[in-house]
Amino acid sequence: MITVCSEEALSELLQTHPAVLILFGGPHCGVCQAIKPQLEKLASGEFPMLVTAYIDCQESGGQLCAARGIFSLPVVQLWFNGQRFAEFARVFSIGEVRTALERPYHHLNDD
Repeated sequence: MITVCSEEALSELLQTHPAVLILFGGPHCGVCQAIKPQLEKLASGEFPMLVTAYIDCQESGGQLCAARGIFSLPVVQLWFNGQRFAEFARVFSIGEVRTALERPYHHLNDD
């Protein structure tokens, strides 16, 4: 999982990769730390072209999170071709993320 700390790095990531999953979390968020390896496993196992990124909202990426309107944790955003496709906040399952990824991800292979 790529760690992103600035708006410039995030913009570049979203522009250069067709499929991106972003986890907004923090080291003091138990749920964030629990789902991080699960999301990495999901991406590498089922969606190998999906780039995963982590933004630490409690420390290094606090300003970036505030600028993006992230005020509760965890938040997962799915981006396809530079556009936000889905967002999950606070209470969600890995299955919901998987379901949201399936259709747009498989369309990437059609192009």
